Amino acid sequence: MPFVRVSYLENKYDDQQLPIISREIMSALREYFNVPQDDFFQVFHAHKASEFYYSPNYLNIERTDGLLYIQITLKSGRSKEQKRGFYSKLAETLSSTLGIRREDVFVVLVDTEFEDWTFGNGIAQMIE
Repeated sequence: MPFVRVSYLENKYDDQQLPIISREIMSALREYFNVPQDDFFQVFHAHKASEFYYSPNYLNIERTDGLLYIQITLKSGRSKEQKRGFYSKLAETLSSTLGIRREDVFVVLVDTEFEDWTFGNGIAQMIE
């Protein structure tokens, strides 16, 4: 049940790259978190330079304007090892398939519980 938001600086990624980014995120989610293939909800946001800020070297990681913010809201319960594997796989895959710098793959996982979701109709499907 992940909900994925990807934010990036406008004109840094195009209509050919975005579907590949989407596919690789979903592939890593399936591999490391056992997400079903049809549990697929993603939103991409392009931002103007005046709306997009980052530290270019926080924690000694050199970031560029190619930075991707990837926020994934999902059910809690994944282990540290699963999360580490997911982060590594996603950075490596985006780097090898699209040439995105590993340093520019910024991921935040937001853990929730079943009662925090409705998939429509005003019903909490996961606890009904």
